[in-house]
Amino acid sequence: MARICVLGGGLVGRFVACVLHERHHLVKVVDAEALEGFPAEIEVVQAFVRLETLQDLVSGYDVVVNCLPGRIGHAVRPVLLSIEGMSVADLAFTSEDPIEYDNLAKEHGSRLIYDVGIAPGLSNALLMDAQCRMGKLSSAKIWVGGNPQEPDGEWSYMAPFSPSDVIEEYTRPARIRRNGANITEPALSDRHLISVPGFGEMEAFLTDGVRSLLDTIDSEELLEYTVRWPGHIDKYLSGEDSEEELIEAWKFDSKRPEFTWLAVEVSNADVLHRWDVIDKGLDGWSSMARTTGLVTVEVAEMLADGTITESGVMPPERLGMDSDLMDRLLNCMKDAGVQIEVN
Repeated sequence: MARICVLGGGLVGRFVACVLHERHHLVKVVDAEALEGFPAEIEVVQAFVRLETLQDLVSGYDVVVNCLPGRIGHAVRPVLLSIEGMSVADLAFTSEDPIEYDNLAKEHGSRLIYDVGIAPGLSNALLMDAQCRMGKLSSAKIWVGGNPQEPDGEWSYMAPFSPSDVIEEYTRPARIRRNGANITEPALSDRHLISVPGFGEMEAFLTDGVRSLLDTIDSEELLEYTVRWPGHIDKYLSGEDSEEELIEAWKFDSKRPEFTWLAVEVSNADVLHRWDVIDKGLDGWSSMARTTGLVTVEVAEMLADGTITESGVMPPERLGMDSDLMDRLLNCMKDAGVQIEVN
């Protein structure tokens, strides 16, 4: 049993905390909002995460899980990594590169694995696994989206995590690779229709999800696309809604059926390989909470049980470098009911 502190008790943070509790860890959740509905054994603290009090909040814990929104999540990293021996499973999606704190982590014998979600996260691990098996790649493409199971004629979308992070995803330029060259293209460009297994035709567009893969994957082409129902991006590009209105319009409805789909496709001169990961939610948990949170939980446990002990800041590709860790991660998701098809 480990002592694990979860910063942020939103859709994913709540799932992570509850699963870690089910796995017999001692869990504390910290959130600025008053949270209800947690098992009585989980300590829930209502507090703003402030840099000057953060060390006291996490004192005595073996692992910290950073589920804070991107705008806050990056600021806590140097504080956490300055704590001797601290381990961090980091889900905060930020434009800043956490690798800048690698030396700080090594100085303090601490460690942080970032982007521990589905994409980035599982997608990165799968691409590294493919590279270890196949060598240099000619193409590596990722498609991912969490969406309602049916369009609605309006936004046809509800945000399974911080809506402000979704807006940043739609505005931040996409770092990608084409023809062997790392370049930047506007977010929401390279729009195309794609067939999603079981759901039909949806629309894909570039977003800034490749990130650390530009440094770790040897492929002539590296692209990540977000997937939405047709019409969603046209409505967004009309610019008729303020950020406040978007946050309200995209509010998550736990009663509405939704699903998450991830496809990772790699090829070289000899082989084309593809994974399709699909989840429709289970036991009251959303599909995005499950697919993202299961990766986060498994990384937190790898840090807690000493499977990963080296100091420093590491991307999720660290999991794909070790076939045993890759198998452990995929088996964890399959055991939880996530569908993973390999072709």
